[in-house]
Amino acid sequence: MSERALRIRFDDVGKAYRRRHLKSFLLKDILRGLAREEDETDRFWALRHVGFEVREGETVAVLGQNGSGKSTTLSLVAGACHPTEGRVSVRGRIAPMLALGVGFEPDMTAPENAYVNASLLGVSREELTERLEVILRFAELGDFVDTPVRHFSTGMTARLGFAVAMHVDADILLVDEVLAVGDGAFQTKCLARIRELHDEGRTMLFVTHDLAAAREICTRGIWIREGEIAVDAPIEECLAEYQAFLDQR
Repeated sequence: MSERALRIRFDDVGKAYRRRHLKSFLLKDILRGLAREEDETDRFWALRHVGFEVREGETVAVLGQNGSGKSTTLSLVAGACHPTEGRVSVRGRIAPMLALGVGFEPDMTAPENAYVNASLLGVSREELTERLEVILRFAELGDFVDTPVRHFSTGMTARLGFAVAMHVDADILLVDEVLAVGDGAFQTKCLARIRELHDEGRTMLFVTHDLAAAREICTRGIWIREGEIAVDAPIEECLAEYQAFLDQR
């Protein structure tokens, strides 16, 4: 049996952000700033020396405390930012669920925004038309379907973004804490849809603080601690080590 296709690869990846400095107006201060441009003290490394591979069909929980580098990892996979060092390789259509509803046009209705959003994910108008009814029903917008999105609540906007991303036949799903949207019933529906996609063999990176959901959905875990990988192991082993760390705090 042939090895499953490689979907994501990080080769010694680092992502740095420059710390904020007060803008200088004097020429001597500007020149001094240029001279120290590469000074390491000016940099904050969100990730450093990160390397891993994810193959087709894997569902990987990305664990860690706030500020550990989890969301930066997903942003690098999505192409929303680029590594400062190392290389990120991604193969396949990506459906990022990182900031649901960002980019929606407020004066457009839900169907109109669904077409635009899907096109950005590489889905043709014909493909989206076939799925539009399912998407709108999943989003539970009720009588607001034909209302401009500017009148939506935050939850309604997020549900529409989630529904589109979950129904575009992506090869790779990037899920960042989106299960916090909606009530318990909607979250249950979201988890059921994620399980369906897992059973279909989709590849997924799943950022969550919900360890029970990670155990239910994922087969592998990557724990990121202070920008570096602390554990990369089967999900039960990773969860056990991460929970032990949390219990000590």
